[in-house]
Amino acid sequence: MQDHNQQDKKQQDKEQQQRNLFGTDGIRGKVGAGLMTPELALKLGWAAGRVLSRSGTQKVIIGKDTRISGYLFESALEAGLSAAGLNVLLVGPMPTPAIAYLTRTFRAEAGIVISASHNPYYDNGIKFFSADGSKLDDQLELEIENELTKQLVCVESHQLGKAARIDDAAGRYIEYCKGHFPAELTLNGLKLVVDCAHGATYHIAPSVFKELGAEVITIGDKPNGLNINENVGATSMQAICTEVIKHQAHVGIALDGDGDRIMMVDHQGNVIDGDQILYILACDAMCKNELKGGVVGTLMSNLGLELALAELNVPFVRSNVGDRYVMELMRQHDWRIGGENSGHILNLDHGTTGDGIVAGILVLAAMQNQQKSLAALVKPLSMLPQILVNVRFEGDSNPLTSTTVQSVKQEVESKLGKTGRVLLRKSGTEPLIRVMVEGQDIDLVTTFANQIADVVKKVGL
Repeated sequence: MQDHNQQDKKQQDKEQQQRNLFGTDGIRGKVGAGLMTPELALKLGWAAGRVLSRSGTQKVIIGKDTRISGYLFESALEAGLSAAGLNVLLVGPMPTPAIAYLTRTFRAEAGIVISASHNPYYDNGIKFFSADGSKLDDQLELEIENELTKQLVCVESHQLGKAARIDDAAGRYIEYCKGHFPAELTLNGLKLVVDCAHGATYHIAPSVFKELGAEVITIGDKPNGLNINENVGATSMQAICTEVIKHQAHVGIALDGDGDRIMMVDHQGNVIDGDQILYILACDAMCKNELKGGVVGTLMSNLGLELALAELNVPFVRSNVGDRYVMELMRQHDWRIGGENSGHILNLDHGTTGDGIVAGILVLAAMQNQQKSLAALVKPLSMLPQILVNVRFEGDSNPLTSTTVQSVKQEVESKLGKTGRVLLRKSGTEPLIRVMVEGQDIDLVTTFANQIADVVKKVGL
């Protein structure tokens, strides 16, 4: 297993070295700095248009989350694509998985999402979906990067692309989401708190769950361009935990800014993370004799998940962190379920990319199908204490190459022995080093995580 993960990581590192512009989840950064400028968006739209116009339907869908900078990048991308001769379909604020779905149903050549997911409003990003609704493959990304090195040349006036708006995009996606809930079941009698993170699901998620029969209390549904992910959503769970207890709700559903990530809360106010959701989905698939193969997690997945699945004789493998790497292993093994503890959940029987709303629907369906509470569904899973500390660093340095950092890592691993794990990784979307320590004793794990983080912080200044 370890050898396989090392080989997989080497391959991923090689691919990343080849792609200088695209990270693990498109292009992302602070607005107006680095890559995320209107100039780059214009040129990127043109370069992508040049590559995508070689065949197909000659149309691209553009969606965005609720950041104020979305208007800027939407206009720049539209201009670049038009200059390359592609038609543009605009949908406005829509969840990332909705763009994947609409790209397929409109037979578009590609879908473009303007979003920085769970990041603050002053960041933004651009990512692409292929015609089948999956992440754009490495070869196409390389071709787009190659076009970016060329001078922007506009097509003749009669070849310029046009722009139009899909007015019923929200309604189409709402119906798509509802279609993943079994027709013979209902959410009648369930009270839900839904946190939309002031993001792209604010006008989608509440309607989905209400129309399936649930009583819905909504928070994080008033975006103003600046408040996306601010003290709400899947990366800030305190607000929804409080609301679940306050309203005596059965379940809390927290989505992130672009709607591809989910965290949940049981009726007691306990957070249910991505690992626990994977366990629920795997067990429910087993109950229905629909589990195909095993489950793909990541290097960050809790050891408790691996052990619990082993008790059920369900195979489990780990990919590098990032949903594109989870997807690669799922396809390699021809498995259907995979995801990250951060809440990116992939179920290939229900979509081509991570979808927070659909994942929530599948968990609620499992509750109704088995007539169990959310707390009861995860009770057999014993999670080991796992502490994650994020350390911000400056410049282009990589503190992980420091001998001092590696030394303290080895020291902690020696003390933990076989009862724990240490993982240090550089974020693919932010200037952060993620320090994860896992073991049986929460106090010891916390001490070790902070010890390593302090060393990383000093090296990264």
